[in-house]
Amino acid sequence: MRDSVIAELKVIPLVPSATGVSRYIAAVIDVIKKAEGITYQVTPMATIVQGPLTRVLQLAQEMHEVPFTMGAVRVLTSITIDDRRDKYVTMESKVKSVLQ
Repeated sequence: MRDSVIAELKVIPLVPSATGVSRYIAAVIDVIKKAEGITYQVTPMATIVQGPLTRVLQLAQEMHEVPFTMGAVRVLTSITIDDRRDKYVTMESKVKSVLQ
């Protein structure tokens, strides 16, 4: 995964009649689980993914569309990309560097 980026992806379905959105988020995670060439980590507030930039951006679009297929009329998606080209990093190496 030498040409990979690390990205934080957050999909927020706005569903007026629902107090919880966990079923929407679970469906989004199912899309990530099936994504080839992607490593991921689910956190309480977002999902972190690692993979080639073009694949990560494609995955973000796929994730964004999921709540719409489930009846949501509005979806907010936030993407933060860490594209480091001077040295290879992974999700694990970034966490390890601050916990040492």
